Amino acid sequence: MKTKMLVVLLGSLVLVAGCVGTVNDRSTPAVPFVKDKFEGRYARTPEQVYAAAEEVLKANGVIERESVLNPGANQVRTIEAKMNGRRIWVRVEPVDTKVSSVVVQVRTSGGGADLELTQELQKQIAVTLATR
Repeated sequence: MKTKMLVVLLGSLVLVAGCVGTVNDRSTPAVPFVKDKFEGRYARTPEQVYAAAEEVLKANGVIERESVLNPGANQVRTIEAKMNGRRIWVRVEPVDTKVSSVVVQVRTSGGGADLELTQELQKQIAVTLATR
């Protein structure tokens, strides 16, 4: 009986804990099946949106990595940052010639989602773009 209970417990632990894909096409250990990102679209160039996202992340935390996923015409740029024990990923890419998309994803140190911080960062990026 104890062995069966241990097997069931370990099996459920494997289902709960896992890896989650991030917006920069990497993966991180986290709780899967939880919404952890929001997308915003702005009538700005990707460079303007990226600069606003970078400014917001520098003001709130520490930028750890910046990368370019698709060099060329449809360049996708990402930023990884840390803030108050939270891991933050931001992805900026062009939708068409006049609209850019920014996706913000936030995870806690335990692997859970922090939707409040995700929405707050999304709003700060929008405000930064509006004041330029």
